[in-house]
Amino acid sequence: MNLLLHICCAPCACYPYKKLSAAGITTRGFFYNPNIHPYTEYQKRLQALKKLADIRQLQVIYRDDYQLEEFLRQVAHSESERCRICYYMRLSATAQVAKHGRFNAFSSTLLYSIYQKHELIKEIGLNVGKQHGIEFYYQDFRPGWREGISLSKEYDLYRQQYCGCIYSERDRYKPKTTEQSELA
Repeated sequence: MNLLLHICCAPCACYPYKKLSAAGITTRGFFYNPNIHPYTEYQKRLQALKKLADIRQLQVIYRDDYQLEEFLRQVAHSESERCRICYYMRLSATAQVAKHGRFNAFSSTLLYSIYQKHELIKEIGLNVGKQHGIEFYYQDFRPGWREGISLSKEYDLYRQQYCGCIYSERDRYKPKTTEQSELA
């Protein structure tokens, strides 16, 4: 199988790439993340992936056109659906590249994170695959969470503290009020 793997960030790619390679799946990375804010964070994640690609000899297609405005236009007034919109944007772009690049299937390192909405990613991936006429390769990479963390530390990769978007940055760093803490 020849797989195009959407990569959200280098730490999240460590375990899935290792697992896919061990299974004999030829894997090429695809970096497209218009959600990442601020631009300095985007650059840190991009450079970390380039470092991982060098370490692991991972070939990566970089769609390095920072499209923050497009992401914000898509989620404006739909903030409660921002993850769905974001997953769709990234998986749809991956499917298009996979289809035109003659890959057999596409997938995403989003399926590795214990913090992402796993079932939603799977649902969108399957739908996008049907829409674009290419298979979505589903694998739950979450069992390798700890191993992926260890690998990212071993490779000395930049490890971000939030998902990437302006909303997740706010949620990560804004102090919670007593009322918010009680509801959580």
